[in-house]
Parts: sequence; C-alpha cells; structure tokens
Amino acid sequence: MTVALQSSPPNQQDSGSWRDYFSFSLDHKVIGIQYLVAGFCFYLVGGALAGMIRVELVTPLSDFIGRETYNQVLTLHGTVMIFLWIVPVVNGAFGNYLVPFYVGARDMAFPRLNAVAFWMLPPAGLMLLSSYFISGAAQSGWTAYPPLSITTPAVGQIIWIVSVLLLGGSSIFGAVNFIATVLKMRRPGLQLFRLPLFCWAMLATSVLVVLTTPVLAGALLLLSMDIVAGTGFFNPSLGGNAVVYQHLFWFYSHPAVYIMVLPAFGLVSEILPIHSRKPLFGYKSMVYSILAIVFLGMIVWAHHMFTSGTPPWMRLFFTIATAIIAVPTGIKFFNWLATLWNGKLALNSAMLFCCGFIVNFVLGGITGVALAQVPFDIHVHDTYFVVAHFHYIVYGGTVFVIFGAIYHWFPKMSGRLLDEHLGRLHCLLTFIGFNLCFFPQHWLGLNGMPRRVAEYDPQFQLINQVSSVGALIMAISTLPFLINVFSSLVAGKAAGDNPWKALTPEWLTSSPPPVENWHGEAPLVEEPYGYGHREGSLSLEALSGRELWSQGR
Repeated sequence: MTVALQSSPPNQQDSGSWRDYFSFSLDHKVIGIQYLVAGFCFYLVGGALAGMIRVELVTPLSDFIGRETYNQVLTLHGTVMIFLWIVPVVNGAFGNYLVPFYVGARDMAFPRLNAVAFWMLPPAGLMLLSSYFISGAAQSGWTAYPPLSITTPAVGQIIWIVSVLLLGGSSIFGAVNFIATVLKMRRPGLQLFRLPLFCWAMLATSVLVVLTTPVLAGALLLLSMDIVAGTGFFNPSLGGNAVVYQHLFWFYSHPAVYIMVLPAFGLVSEILPIHSRKPLFGYKSMVYSILAIVFLGMIVWAHHMFTSGTPPWMRLFFTIATAIIAVPTGIKFFNWLATLWNGKLALNSAMLFCCGFIVNFVLGGITGVALAQVPFDIHVHDTYFVVAHFHYIVYGGTVFVIFGAIYHWFPKMSGRLLDEHLGRLHCLLTFIGFNLCFFPQHWLGLNGMPRRVAEYDPQFQLINQVSSVGALIMAISTLPFLINVFSSLVAGKAAGDNPWKALTPEWLTSSPPPVENWHGEAPLVEEPYGYGHREGSLSLEALSGRELWSQGR
C-alpha cells in the first residue's frame, strides 16, 4: 500500500461564482453541472408532456386534447426525454464531472469543444419546443417514420430534424472528447485495467456514439430532402423505400438504448461497492461484458422490424443476436448481486435507487428477450407491451440510476448532504408510481391496445386509469426531490471532503473541488474498489482534510 499525502491547507478553496454556470466555461465540473441542470429542466418539460398524455388516456375518447395535438405532444415527449434528458445527463453531466478525476487529469482533452458541445443543447431544445407554438410540432413520433413524416406539416418536422441533428452533433463532440481523455489523458502509471469501471462505460458509449450517430444524421438529411425538395429517397409514391429509413434509423436507435444504459451501468458499479463496503465483484468480466455489448448492440437493430417484411433468414439472425446480448448484460447483474452479498449495506437514497434500478431493469430485460422472439413480437408489435418494456429500460433503468447518482455525488458537487428522509420518500414514491404506471401496460399490450393513439377500446379504461394514477404519483415524487435539493443548497449539512469514505479519486480532494481538481499532483489510485482490506480501512481513517492518498499493490 502506497499513501501519498498533500500538504495544502485543509480549508483553502478556489473561489467560484454562480455566473460561471451561465457562461462559456471550460471547467469540466462546471460543464457537467450545466448538463445536469439543463437536462433536469427539460425532464420537467417532458414530464409535463407525459402528464398530458396520461390525462388524455383516462377516458377512451379524445376529450382533453385533440388528435393532432396529442400526436405533437407524444412526439415532443419522446424526443425531449431521450435527446434532452437521459442522453445529456447520463453522458454529458456525469461523464464530464467524473472522467477527468478518474484518469487523473485536470480537465477534458478538448475543453473548448466540451463547452461547444453543451451550448448546442439549450438552443436545440428551445427550438424543438418552440415549434409547437410557431407552426405546430412534428406529429410522426420520435421515430419520424416515412411516409407519415413526409405527409405531416412540413415546418414542424423540419424543425424536429434540425433539433435532432444539433443534439447528435453535440453527442459526437462529447464522445470524441471522452475517447481522447480516457486513452490519452491518464496520469503516468495508471493502466487501463486500473480505471474505475465508469471510464470503461463512457469509452464504450463514446465508441457507439461515433459509429452510429452519423448514420442517423444521414437518414435525417435524406428525409429532409424528401420533405423540402420532393426527392424520393423514402417516399414510396416516388419510388422510394420507407423500410430503408427504418434500417438506418434503428442502426442508430437501438445502440442508442445502450448509449443511455451503459453509462448507468458504470455509475451503479461505482455506487454499489462504496455503500456495501465491498470490492466490485468480477471487474474484468464487467469490462469484457461492456465491450461485448458494444459489438452485439450494433448487430441487433432489425429486431424492431420483424413486421416490416423482413425475410426469414434475417429474422433468425437478429433473434439469435438479440438473445445472445442478454448474456453480457446478465453477467453484470450477477456481479452486482455478488457485490451486495454479505456486504455492510448502507440503505441510503443512492443505494435504494440503485437497488430499484436492478429490479426494474431485470423486468425490462426479461420482456426484451421475449420481444426478440418473432411470434411473440408480431403479436405485441406497436402495442403498449412495447411501451412498458421501453420505459422499464430507460426510466426504470437509467433514470433511477441518475437519481441515485445525484444523491451520491451531490456532496461532491456542492459540499452539502441531501436530506435522507426526503431522499427515501422520493425513492419510495418514484418506485411505486413507476411500477403502478407501467407494469399494467404489459397487460394492455398483450390484449391488443395499440400505442400512440388517443382513443382506445372502452375495455381498457380501468387499466389506463390505474396507469394514470401511477403517473400522478411519479409527478408528485419530484416535489420532495426539488425541496431536498434547494433546502440542502441553502442550509444543508456540511458533507466534508469524503462523507462516504470512498476510495475513487474524486473523493480524494475537497468538496466541492478546486478548479484544477487537486492542490498538487493527482493521486494514483490503482485499486479503486479496495474496500474490506484492512490496510485500506486503516489508511482511510487516518486521513483527513484534503490529504490525498493513492493505493497500489
């Protein structure tokens, strides 16, 4: 065990200003918080749109908002939640904040490109939302399938395309930065297989972004030409092929699921060892399973298209590939359970949200394997079964992890602890509301209720009302979270530099950190999950203030 101490005064801090968060800052920590706050604001907008959908579906008739308005709200909800909330926060916010700490760097590899990537986000989001008031938003759903996207009002659809192109460009800029930072900015002596697992998750995610996002951009550019210039790339009436668009769209959009969940896997892998006081089980198997998901995630896209005239050989290939991808995902869950097994569990808000994630994502994974089977998929295609499955993955999975990560790293960002009573209430309400909202939708789909429609058969009314009650509970769950954040920022309990007694590098500096991350040389942490080792425990208890230490074999 090697321990390196830093001699800077324990109370010295680099001053910052709230104005930094409204400026073109080059500090990766400021940019990470900018992503987090902006993304949460869009989450509130997307949640309000979801509330409008659930109110409309309380009755079988379209009696709250008109059919066209419903289609616009549905399109905006999906686009906002994916491209303006989950992807920017789980990648941009936590990726920016943590990766430089984990590799021992002062900042990202390209700080200006990092700032540009963030400042593409707010105008793209505001442009997307303003389309509702300017000309009517796009009505073709977040998939924008032609010929529907070609025949609906053109202005709203073009604004949607431009907004998504800007958001895709932002993702690519961020991905290039993460790849360069992880591979080229590591401090001397820090090997790849000594990095915290979140670095591997961000590296894998960034590779997916760079390889797949340009394909979506190309498809959307061709689609815009069909709308504006009257070309026939995807327009069947002009000899185009709408199924080609589906291939291009899903070549990006299925890997996009892993772009949303792989960073969440990394965050969970950082949180669980700390709050169970055990090493992360099977570190190398976790790394290899991430790499396997990247490869397999790029060859399973057509399982979304089993009803699109795909030939039998293609159905067989994508069924097998989709079933295989459950293996590396399953490895992760067994490793997380092994990490928790016989640990000294601290059932705080961060841990509870991560446990909720494990439960929800397993359920979503089971229904995903079911959807990979052609006969079953044909039966429930475009029904509420698919809606339930998707939300168990992206909300029950990724969003639960986002909230858990906020409770875990809020003390690092602000220097204050969040209230645990409000945090547990937030977790309880979110878990109950989420499952009450989306679990009954499996039954709706199995019995034939189509998705993306404002009117439905009256036999489904009671279950839709139950689902809407769950959505209301989810909305209410946001209140204790907001109260918690604002009250803690004003008068929360001081966290100290390392309230969780963690071993990863971001906790080995002050809370909040100085501009340069550390006073002096960055620590070399070669065993970030060394919990339960007698030497590590003794050394950690002996340190105080801003003393930095590094652990090696």
